[in-house]
Amino acid sequence: MSPNPAPSQPVTLKNVAERAGVSVSTASRALNGQARKYRISRTTEKAVRKVADDLGFQASQVARSLRLKRSGLIGVIVPDVSNPFFASIARQVSLGVEASGFSVLLGDSREETAIEQRLARQLRAKQVEALLVCPVGVSCDHLIQLDRAGLPVVVVDRVFEGIELPCVTSDNLQAARELAEVLIRAGHRRIGVLSGVRESLPAKTRLQGLRTAAEQAGFTIGPSYVAGDAFTEQSGYDATQELLDRHPDLTAIFAMCNPAAIGAIRALHERGYTIPGDCSVVAFDDHPSADLMKTPLTVAVQDISRLGRLATDVLLERLDLQPTGHQVDATASSPSVQGVTARSNSDRWQVPTTLLKRASVAEPCR
Repeated sequence: MSPNPAPSQPVTLKNVAERAGVSVSTASRALNGQARKYRISRTTEKAVRKVADDLGFQASQVARSLRLKRSGLIGVIVPDVSNPFFASIARQVSLGVEASGFSVLLGDSREETAIEQRLARQLRAKQVEALLVCPVGVSCDHLIQLDRAGLPVVVVDRVFEGIELPCVTSDNLQAARELAEVLIRAGHRRIGVLSGVRESLPAKTRLQGLRTAAEQAGFTIGPSYVAGDAFTEQSGYDATQELLDRHPDLTAIFAMCNPAAIGAIRALHERGYTIPGDCSVVAFDDHPSADLMKTPLTVAVQDISRLGRLATDVLLERLDLQPTGHQVDATASSPSVQGVTARSNSDRWQVPTTLLKRASVAEPCR
């Protein structure tokens, strides 16, 4: 057996092979999980792994990638990693792809399409094998171009109308109608809307659901009752101030995301409003600390775990790999709905939401 390599020198596969008394190819196959394929005994496999551990051998990912023509990397881009919704999506995807031997490179577009485009280019340059994007929601041309160039892309949450890419999102239309009906049944007609990114399909669909419910109840939500243009707390705060200035008789707030609802609560408290005594509030998405709030919000809860698992399965299918095996109840553009099977790029999956009624809604006091 050869002595250990000098401390200043990196441990090579050749060092491991010599120390274990096997060929370099046998050591490589034993360390890469190919022992059974090449009929290497379990005793030899264990011996090689023990020597590698004792020597502190670290396989070169770059060399492995060149050899296998696979990087083992998945790119994930979200608009705001500090938002619990997107952080949870990224975590679910990370757990799912790691089970299939991949690692995740995460990018935060900071709600800017230009940054999203740059991150996508950088991740492609790092040889990611697929890209999962929760987009800003304004433009999708760059995502289509990447997919056509051979990089599989899956879009999650803020999907686009008619996009020829696999899309996974919540049933925003139904969720918005259910939230609106909670306010309408309580007697609210002067409802202010805190919009997300106006051009995004979720913002448009949620507004459509609210307006449909209002029209069925015999009133309309006019443009002056809509404010804000971002899925952020600051946007919710500023938009609430704007709406209260514009409509002092406002009795309810319909927030398109939880951060905007938090901003609305801050603005209402600054003006001395109580919730729900002076103003009722409903929102999309729950908050991890919802139960600790003075007045927990009535919300449409998106099933983040299912969104993340379904998106992961769709992504793995695009890589011709075995999905994680999670069965996800969802509605899709394709006839087959349960679980995930290979489908065309035009497929869209919608995951149902859950209405969670809490104490933030009461009859209008004025």
